[in-house]
Amino acid sequence: MTDATSHAEKMKVQQAAHRKRVKAASTPDRGLVLVYTGEGKGKSSSAFGVIVRALGWGQRVGVVQFIKGTWKTGERQFFANFEGRIDWHTMGEGFTWDTQDLERDTATAQAAFRKAREMLESGGYDLVVLDEINIALRYDYLSEEAVLEGLEARSPRTSVILTGRDAKPALCEYADLVSEMHAIKHPFDAGIKAVRGIDF
Repeated sequence: MTDATSHAEKMKVQQAAHRKRVKAASTPDRGLVLVYTGEGKGKSSSAFGVIVRALGWGQRVGVVQFIKGTWKTGERQFFANFEGRIDWHTMGEGFTWDTQDLERDTATAQAAFRKAREMLESGGYDLVVLDEINIALRYDYLSEEAVLEGLEARSPRTSVILTGRDAKPALCEYADLVSEMHAIKHPFDAGIKAVRGIDF
């Protein structure tokens, strides 16, 4: 048997197995919950990629950013071109080590989550991204119970993405998909500052 013939036979077996799994799978009757977590870079970037996909299908998208401040970013400027199809709320005040104010950070995160719940329950969105909400949970600005309650109360139409390192186990258990980014190498560790168009 030639290499080409052997390869074709292997691919036929894989194709049959894949088709069998697809046939057995069902279309969900509700939006999905996705968690992007881990120490590696790329969690928010992955969520923004899903936003692009949703917009490509003409879907309506909402974003609430929990920690990131109002500095200018490439993604924010890009998505501003989709006015009327994406509602973007940057409600954080920047890195928590800059504010150093537990009461203020807690109030800010809770206000952001109130906005998120409005969007989740409205029935007006196909996708809502809760960017860096896992950080707000890590510092106890929000409770796991409150976030799970908000996810449970969402419109059946709405899928949700939660980003940020250190995702809580209960959220990972609740989610339909959990992806963890691993840090192998990062330019900042070599003394290289964030780069426009790559990092922001």
